[in-house]
Amino acid sequence: MQDPYAGSVNLTGALQEGVTNACLVLVHGLGGSFDRPYCVNGAWAAQRAGLPCLRFGLRGADRSGDDFYHAGLTADLAAAISSPQLAGFKRIYVLGYSLGGHVTLRYALSKPDPRVAAVAAVCAPLDLELGTQSIDSKRSAIYRRHVLSGLNEIYSAVAQRKQVPTPVQRVLAARTIREWDGLTVVPRYGFRSAADYYASVSVGPRLHELRVPALLVQSQYDPMVPLWTYQKHLANASQMLEVRTLGQGGHIGFPRVRLHPKAQPGVLEDQLLAWLSEH
Repeated sequence: MQDPYAGSVNLTGALQEGVTNACLVLVHGLGGSFDRPYCVNGAWAAQRAGLPCLRFGLRGADRSGDDFYHAGLTADLAAAISSPQLAGFKRIYVLGYSLGGHVTLRYALSKPDPRVAAVAAVCAPLDLELGTQSIDSKRSAIYRRHVLSGLNEIYSAVAQRKQVPTPVQRVLAARTIREWDGLTVVPRYGFRSAADYYASVSVGPRLHELRVPALLVQSQYDPMVPLWTYQKHLANASQMLEVRTLGQGGHIGFPRVRLHPKAQPGVLEDQLLAWLSEH
């Protein structure tokens, strides 16, 4: 795709075949990529259902150095869905994990491709301001270091090929997500500050605008996206949004679950695909 700032940006992913005329698009989390285990689990579920599947990487997630993404950037997902590789499918389902869930919901709030029948988000941070406060707290240090490690890999790869807004060594010294965003996303994408970035793109306050069927699955024990960071936004959400808050699991990882009262406990992704396929 062509970006007005970065120029030509290559988007990559892994597309597997199936037997239906619908396709599942999987979107990874912050600092991750389309080959992370949770995306592979989603692809296995699609294969069991006979559903073609695209494990999609946001710009730079493949460590190619073309550019880096942010939590509200939907242009990449829109480009993937409208690409020639997916042109033959009559229906599209989108499933996003963590930040990928946020991107998925934000895409659904825009003008999605008319073939998008339904979307689902797992452990999505609906409020980026509160979510950042949570992950930047002392108790979340181990998770924060993991996320920053992936983000720094992406940024360093870009710096090897192109001019970047902040020197790499300064970015590598960042110890919080807010600081990292302020040094990278804010100058790259023209936000006034990290607070402006979070307020501008967070999907929580806009959930009442949803016009596409959407499923949100959260865990009340999620150490990275706790209940208090998003619960206030669910009260005014559109009726198109169904929410399942599970009393088990953590961030993205779940044991056998049951999303529907009549369903048998099983793999989360199998049940997510069952819900999506109803639309």
